[in-house]
Amino acid sequence: MSGFVHSEKPIRLERGEGVHLYGEDGTQYLDCGASYACTPLGHSHPSVTEAAREQLERLTFVQASYPVEARERANAALEAAAPEGLENVWLCNSGTEANEAALKFARSATGRSKIVATMQGFHGRTMGALATTWNSEYRDPYEPLIGDVEFVAYGDSEALADAVDDETAALILEPIQGEGGINRPPEGYLAAARERTERAGAALVLDEVQTGMGRTGKLWACGHDGVTPDVLTTAKGLANGLPAGTALCADWVADDHGSHNATFSGGPVVSAAIDATLSTLVEEDVPTHAAEVGDYLERELRAAVGDDVREIRGMGLMVGIEVKRGANRVLRDLALEHDILALPAGRSVVRLLPPLVMNREDADRIVEALVAVCGGDS
Repeated sequence: MSGFVHSEKPIRLERGEGVHLYGEDGTQYLDCGASYACTPLGHSHPSVTEAAREQLERLTFVQASYPVEARERANAALEAAAPEGLENVWLCNSGTEANEAALKFARSATGRSKIVATMQGFHGRTMGALATTWNSEYRDPYEPLIGDVEFVAYGDSEALADAVDDETAALILEPIQGEGGINRPPEGYLAAARERTERAGAALVLDEVQTGMGRTGKLWACGHDGVTPDVLTTAKGLANGLPAGTALCADWVADDHGSHNATFSGGPVVSAAIDATLSTLVEEDVPTHAAEVGDYLERELRAAVGDDVREIRGMGLMVGIEVKRGANRVLRDLALEHDILALPAGRSVVRLLPPLVMNREDADRIVEALVAVCGGDS
């Protein structure tokens, strides 16, 4: 009997190293998706691998009621890396868990129930996070979900101001929408969200599950706007491929967060990987490298395929290419004809989320392949 498989690919992968994945037949693929941004340092990074192996040999697991050094080090690394004022760390296993916790914390801390979310937003597939995810294809099979959720147009500060009121517990949004198509809001949007939530006494929850960990050229995407939320959630790349998530909270949220826990929260092996991943990202200034290579990639894409696609958008190494034919056809040709693995973001956007250690030669290979695949499309 086989398990549940979502959209199984026709390529069987055997191992990974750096920016490359290798098929069972020995084919080397340039990984431009990093399994939805989960390996910012590349596959099998030695620092993370060694940290996890050492911890696995010493203590595989003990629940969070028992203090262990690995968890303390992970918490300290996150506190040091978090935007100023977010000194409370709640560890979990995924992005949807982090967002689920953030929504519960906001409701408990404010005593309110209303959640404001954005159109085209994606926050996860558990029942609470799913209720704030826009795409009805994800939500409809599981209705009724939690109520009192209002959606507003992403990037529309006026709509946001009208929706966030004195009955609102939280506004949740992505600094750059990932699943919704790599959508960047207009300048000043995050600042307007910060101002409106403060005025209403609501929590601003920034979902950096995909944009965090240096993806956009800063450790946190909100850093580009100088905005600090009340809760910042992140996951995916947090432990460079191991399942990990976190909600970083302001004191006023953490002080009245209610009762929330998870058995595997902050397990020692995953905590060791979090510490190693964050330490490497910061010490080697990987976000700056991502910004430089991302700028180069976007410039080269605009010069080479700008007229053959509808739009190129993004920040750092989070790039969306809106193509003139179906994204899945482009992705198939990239994989089967050019040995490049990328992702969709909706029906028409090719999404590039490569490991942040990608270099300019890798970027040139991506551009060359996209010229071949998209050139002359109408």
